[in-house]
Amino acid sequence: MDTTLRDGEQTPNVAYTPIEKLHLAKFLLERVRVDRIEIASAGVSGGERHAAEYITQWARGAGFLESVEILGFCDGARSIDWILGVGGRALNLLVKGSEKHCRGQLRLSPEEHRKNVELTVRRAADRQLRVSVYLEDWSNGIRHSPDYVRAMVNMLVGLPVARIYLPDTLGILEPEQTRQYVQQMVSEWPHVSFEFHGHNDYGFATANCLAAVRAGARGIHTSLNGMGERAGNAPLAQTVVAISDFTELTTGVDETQLVAASQLVEIHSGKDIAANTPITGSDVFTQTAGVHADGDSKGELYVSRLQPQRFNRQRDYALGKLSGKASLDQNLARLGLEVSDEERRLLLARITELGDKKHTVVPEDLPFILNDVLKRPGSLKYRIESYEVTLARSAEPRASVTLSDGVTEHSLTTGGAGGYDALMNAVRTLATEFGLVIPRLVDFRVRIPPSGRTEALVETRIVWQREDSDEAPFSTIGVDTDQLASAVIATEKMLNVVASAGAFARASTPPPSLRGTVPPPNS
Repeated sequence: MDTTLRDGEQTPNVAYTPIEKLHLAKFLLERVRVDRIEIASAGVSGGERHAAEYITQWARGAGFLESVEILGFCDGARSIDWILGVGGRALNLLVKGSEKHCRGQLRLSPEEHRKNVELTVRRAADRQLRVSVYLEDWSNGIRHSPDYVRAMVNMLVGLPVARIYLPDTLGILEPEQTRQYVQQMVSEWPHVSFEFHGHNDYGFATANCLAAVRAGARGIHTSLNGMGERAGNAPLAQTVVAISDFTELTTGVDETQLVAASQLVEIHSGKDIAANTPITGSDVFTQTAGVHADGDSKGELYVSRLQPQRFNRQRDYALGKLSGKASLDQNLARLGLEVSDEERRLLLARITELGDKKHTVVPEDLPFILNDVLKRPGSLKYRIESYEVTLARSAEPRASVTLSDGVTEHSLTTGGAGGYDALMNAVRTLATEFGLVIPRLVDFRVRIPPSGRTEALVETRIVWQREDSDEAPFSTIGVDTDQLASAVIATEKMLNVVASAGAFARASTPPPSLRGTVPPPNS
């Protein structure tokens, strides 16, 4: 059960719009194929209500309504009415799983709380809601007040409760404790469907899910990118892959969709994942050390079960000061470039030099480094010969651009939402004169070294994706003391990559860590 849309939205500074929630719900159920999703907390806000209505309306028509769950509370009929009112059919009832929480937060005796829980469950069942129960703070409860937990579960097993959820609410368990406590629950109530809900405060969430499954838990709860309160929840991608590779069990999750789902959450949440995040991070299938690239070329000596193709990705070889001949050869082959031994030596020297200066080198830079270092003619067929961007407080930004293929020039002046947008509008139109189709800009990032100087070099990295294509995105980088100029250099490189035969098929940059179409600078 994935709780990205409920518990995952408790990530600090994250709030999804109703349309974003609907988009994510569809993706999780239709493409990722998780079994169930938890989409909301009852009564939180008007936006939460709208989102729940959108999702249940879609799910009913698509045959997924039984896979949609909503968190509710022991609050008389309020949560029940709310869930029924938005078209829901499943209540995940939050009850206290530790005596400390029961007495300290609710100010109720365990007996009083159990009565309220029983009343809510029966009332929900009478109104045809399927009920599952969260034992909030169960991990503390089973350690410090096991009799309290036992009494609560003994009552629940006599009620119409579909599943009992065992949350490690504060993320305090380690794997051996998780195994021990889940096994204790399963042994005492073997016919109950227990599910484990892990948090990641110690970084143990994935390992704890694995331990819970091995101990007999029949379900686990995850969120995309591990989104959630504090350190977050168990991450969907890592947990699913760990179960697949380290147990005899399987899930119905489509692993080829995990990276796309991760990127979608980045877009909607505005929260980037780390580049080294297992499975979904931008760097995890990139070899940097030359010795690794050499080993791969001699028989895939640095390969594990975590093959990039398994996740609809590909292996990449970084270019920098640690690169060797094998890394360079891998990238040259993908770009269809042939060089002599001397040219290879000069290329490696230049790449190492750039790496020492902290400049990023991507595979698509190789033709331009060849042009620069080896003075090969003709590498830059298409050039932005001139451009002028004008900005004024009370006027639309305008850009005048001249584009050339070395023989013919075309010029155009257009407007736009900002300076770079106006320039791209002109480039996009002029490119058609040369038979070029401009790809979609999917990410735009600017890096300025912390020098405090206005003349400091600016590095602009733009990621492009061919429209209506599943081929890998590619990136181009421009460096200049002016931010717009660095963007123009990166754009000019894109034109020449597009013009190269099979450029998209050979592009070796992995799907980037996206936050949507990041607005480029307007000046």
